[in-house]
Amino acid sequence: MALSRRLTSRSTLISHPLSAAFNRFISTDTTPITIETSLPFTAHLCDPPSRSVESSTQELLSFFRTMALMRRMEIAADSLYKAKLIRGFCHLYDGQEAVAIGMEAAITKKDAIITAYRDHCIFLGRGGSLYEVFAELMGRRDGCSRGKGGSMHFYKKDSSFYGGHGIVGAQVPLGCGIAFAQKYGKEEAVTFAMYGDGAANQGQLFEALNISALWDLPSILVCENNHYGMGTAEWRAAKSPSYYKRGDYVPGLKVDGMDAFAVKQACKFAKEHALKNGPIILEMDTYRYHGHSMSDPGSTYRTRDEISGVRQERDPIERIKKLVLSHDLATEKELKDMEKEIRKEVDDAIAKAKDCPMPEPSELFTNVYVKGFGTESFGADRKEVKAALP
Repeated sequence: MALSRRLTSRSTLISHPLSAAFNRFISTDTTPITIETSLPFTAHLCDPPSRSVESSTQELLSFFRTMALMRRMEIAADSLYKAKLIRGFCHLYDGQEAVAIGMEAAITKKDAIITAYRDHCIFLGRGGSLYEVFAELMGRRDGCSRGKGGSMHFYKKDSSFYGGHGIVGAQVPLGCGIAFAQKYGKEEAVTFAMYGDGAANQGQLFEALNISALWDLPSILVCENNHYGMGTAEWRAAKSPSYYKRGDYVPGLKVDGMDAFAVKQACKFAKEHALKNGPIILEMDTYRYHGHSMSDPGSTYRTRDEISGVRQERDPIERIKKLVLSHDLATEKELKDMEKEIRKEVDDAIAKAKDCPMPEPSELFTNVYVKGFGTESFGADRKEVKAALP
């Protein structure tokens, strides 16, 4: 990233809380910081946005802290899974944090997000808590889905986050339906329907895109291209891996998904476009450090040198860290202290989640039928009533 200005000296620093858990010194300089994206955008049927992105001291520091929190949360989830405290499927997001944080920086909570099963960090970005994350991962009743969804089914309706879906590609038509509701209700909001390169060949995606284009729905399809659909490299699964062009008649934009500011600029551009003109596709060129899920070591179809090379050259947190240091917003020691606090914050949330009880067995019968219809559950002989649901 190229930086267009330097901040004032550290003699102008005052005490200011970045968050409830972290107090540090930040600059009083309110002059906007202009940052140039690491790579130019590649556009299809539209003019690309500017590479110059407006930011601020507060945003740079919050980007670093939130992404470091996401990274630590996912590493902790890895340990909990290996300790058999998390069961079932578990797909981790480490490496892709810039997509979640950059997207949030460009939109509001009125704008909806729906995604697949790699959803922990998206939930956290939407305002979810670490406690809700770990409680849900461990199947406890205070989890974001009351302990009944697990890793793949996070949900936060009050922040317009609609999951968390386990069926590959199935969330995209649902996202376009949310966009239809937004347009019908004249909400002036958009929906980001996220999917991976492995889902990009799904027929339902193209059906949903077609109806979205016909009706000019404010839907933004976000392909998080981490280059491996499960264990299959994109070039082995897609004749055309230029996913931003896949809409044919729908505009698209290829974005460096390891650059939080490129993601922010692209999402801001896409939102403005979708509200005026209908759907657009964003392809986020990103990378996951873990395997597809916890059952995948992630090293049988790619080399360890490839993974370490991406970590060294494109890691999204290191990019932000370099910006913070080059602008003299914090010292190495201050950032390490922040990371220590993050580690404690994660550990405390895990300890609290472990103490949370499991859902009652009766919860098996809730969230199945609409309340108030008096549904009855019968035995196999259809004679004895086993339970009456509210």
